[in-house]
Amino acid sequence: GFDLSVEPPFRVSLLRLGADDHLLLLVLHHIAGDGWSMAPLARDVITAYENRRRGESPAWSPLPVQYVDYTLWQQELFGADHDPKSLLSTQTAFWQETLAGLPEQLELPVDRPRPAQASFRGATIPFTLEADLHQSLLGLARESGVSLFMVMQAAYATLLTRLGGGTDIPVGSPIAGRTDEALDDLVGMFVNLLVLRTDTSGDPTFRELIARVRETDLAAYAHQDLPFERLVEVLNPVRHMGRHPLIQVVLSFQNNPEARAELDGLTVAALDLAGGTAKYDLSLYLAETHTPEGSPAGLSGALEYALDLFDPATAQSVVDRLRRLLARLVAAPDEPIGAAEILSGTERATILGDWSAGYAIEDSRGETTVHEVVQAQAARTPDAPAVTFEGVSLTYRELNEQANRLARLLVERGAGPERFVALALPRSADLVVGVLAVLKSGAAYVPVDPDYPADRIAYILDDSKPVLTVDAALFGALEGYSGDDLDLEVSPDHPAYVIYTSGS
Repeated sequence: GFDLSVEPPFRVSLLRLGADDHLLLLVLHHIAGDGWSMAPLARDVITAYENRRRGESPAWSPLPVQYVDYTLWQQELFGADHDPKSLLSTQTAFWQETLAGLPEQLELPVDRPRPAQASFRGATIPFTLEADLHQSLLGLARESGVSLFMVMQAAYATLLTRLGGGTDIPVGSPIAGRTDEALDDLVGMFVNLLVLRTDTSGDPTFRELIARVRETDLAAYAHQDLPFERLVEVLNPVRHMGRHPLIQVVLSFQNNPEARAELDGLTVAALDLAGGTAKYDLSLYLAETHTPEGSPAGLSGALEYALDLFDPATAQSVVDRLRRLLARLVAAPDEPIGAAEILSGTERATILGDWSAGYAIEDSRGETTVHEVVQAQAARTPDAPAVTFEGVSLTYRELNEQANRLARLLVERGAGPERFVALALPRSADLVVGVLAVLKSGAAYVPVDPDYPADRIAYILDDSKPVLTVDAALFGALEGYSGDDLDLEVSPDHPAYVIYTSGS
């Protein structure tokens, strides 16, 4: 680490590994340089080496501006925060409006709870995307009038939505910040971090989502000057030592000029060093590769992940799903993003086979309903355990009779085919009774978790418009209702349930 109050933010070490084998290690603190800085820094090192080898002092060409000139220009550009017409005020207002109501935390398929304080331990999975896929992605970008980055952002947001992240996906994106060519050869920290809010709600087609991303990103680029630190200060989100504020996932295109070290009389190669760290929960890094003729040759990528949250196998599954999802999205960009396949053949076989190893019972018509299957099982094995939960156990007879009593009450209060009944019950044996009772009445059930926020429950009830709601108190009103099977005509074609997922 560096103590920036007392030492320069740059260290150089030369390691002698053998008579003709050396390692030059340059350590630059991020406060003094960014990825773009590596190319001019490498050129400066080469210039210094060649001059010293001739016994001369390095002779660098003076740059048109220095970093201090940039800082003074930025301060002048921003103006005063008390001036409502200043760039600082207008950009602050834009981001306050754009990021209003941003989720505190993006829910990801983690393997363990988020720690109270992040360790920043991380690992990286490298991967490549083939030339054909690269070409298809570029073609879709051209058709849509967007950059390849925007297509990949739409795909990344789709993946996170499909993995349970909801439909409001804030993605962090580093932007070079070198808005003037006079800054190109300057070593310094110009990068800013933008929060690109991606709206995947309504299950849009991939092409529609790309259009949304384009609109969002262009507006963000037009307001890219406000430093991220200032944005955090202004928005003042709920802080947590275990997560990054505002964003937990990052997408970065590595399109900086390549740092080259070509020296006469020496064979030189740059080495990639794995830092073993993760600044965010997930960081997706991508870079385009091309043939010598300039044709697309594929995308090289890396997924950096936090070991506090993810096992290596889980991170690998994220990479595998991204590759599978991309192939599907570019093949059918006009299909809803929710239809794109993210499961492997093995996973699909496991879910439909190993995890669903039940059997179906058909009546003489070749079709039946769920509650008829349960009734048949209650007739065959009335004393067999049907439901067990936290010390409560119901036999098939007890389950069926309790469901019949509740179903009669529901029918009496308006439940029936093509109608909805809300189930506002916690996970319990009563919840199973409630589901079965609604099906016996011919209605469709709408599960409502009582622990949901009040506005979420209100939205579900307002949108589904159930004829009534089953809660724990209703079970106290079943006395006097018969436990015999109901004689109602219920078709398998009637709706069985309506579920409001995190994204609906």
